[in-house]
Amino acid sequence: MTTPNALQVQAFHTTDVSEQVRASPGWQQQYRQMSPGHFSGQLRCLGLDGVEVYEERLNTRVEQFFRAPSGALTFCFDRSENSLYLLNEQSRNIWTPPENPREVPVVSDQAFRARHGLDTQRLEGLFMVPLGSGQNALFGSWLSATLTRLGQADCPLAGQALAEQLLEDCLFILDNACQRLQGGALGRRGEERGIMQRVSEWAADCPEETLNLVELAAVAGVSLRQLPEAFKAFTGMPPAQWLRLRRLNGARRDLLRGGEVTIAEVAMRWSFWHLGRFSESYRQLFRELPSETLKRGRPLRGY
Repeated sequence: MTTPNALQVQAFHTTDVSEQVRASPGWQQQYRQMSPGHFSGQLRCLGLDGVEVYEERLNTRVEQFFRAPSGALTFCFDRSENSLYLLNEQSRNIWTPPENPREVPVVSDQAFRARHGLDTQRLEGLFMVPLGSGQNALFGSWLSATLTRLGQADCPLAGQALAEQLLEDCLFILDNACQRLQGGALGRRGEERGIMQRVSEWAADCPEETLNLVELAAVAGVSLRQLPEAFKAFTGMPPAQWLRLRRLNGARRDLLRGGEVTIAEVAMRWSFWHLGRFSESYRQLFRELPSETLKRGRPLRGY
C-alpha cells in the first residue's frame, strides 16, 4: 500500500543520448557523445512543491548544450569535479564533463522563490562559473543518498519542508563558494568562457550545420591561433577533434531518423567524403556500424 503523500522518485535508463535528452522534459538541450563506447545513461527525478531534484549518470563523455526551463534557477552539483554551477534560463553554454559524469541539479521555479523572498539579482555574474566549496562533495553525496532512500520505499517526508530545506542549503553552500572566489583567478577563465559562449550559441542555433576551422574561429571571434587554448580548457580536446565528433553525432541523428536516406548521403551531408574512413570513425565512437544504426532507425519512422 502506498503511503499518503509519499515522495516518489522516477528512474529512467537510456541507451542513446537522444533518449537521455527526452527523459528531462522542460530543458532545451542537445547531447553529443564525445568518447567511445555503447552509451548508457541513468536519470532519477524527485518532484517537490516548487523544487525538482535530478541525478544524472552517464557512462561516456557527453557534450551538453542546454538551457534551463523558463523561470528556473538551478544549483547543479557536478560530482565528478565537486564543483557547483549556477544556471538560469539565459544560461546557454557548452558543458563537457569528464568521463562518467555524475551531476545532481536542484531546480527551483519562479513562484517558489517569490514565496520565499529570494532576489536573484544578487546572483548576477555567478552563472556558469565553476564554484568550489568544501561542502559541494558532501551535499552532492547527501542528495544522491536521499534519492536512493526515497526510491527504495515510499517515504512519508513532507515535500514542502524538504523543498525549503534544499533551497536554504543550496544558498548556504553558494555563499561559502562565493567567499572563495578570487577575481584575478577568474579573469583568464572568463575570457575563455566568453569564446566558448559564442561557439555554444552558434551550436545551439545551428544543430544541423558544421564548420571548418577558419569559420569556427570567426564564430568564436578570435584568431585561429587563439582557438585551441579555449577549447582545451573547456572541452579537453583540440577544435578539429571537436568538429569531427560533432559531425559524427550529426550523422548518427540522421541515421536514427531512418527513412529512405542512404549512408553515403548522410556521410557527405556531414562532410565525410571517404565512406570507409567514415564507417571506421563511426564504429570507433559508437561501437556499431552506420548500417546497424540505420536499421534501428527505420522501424521508428511514423511514430
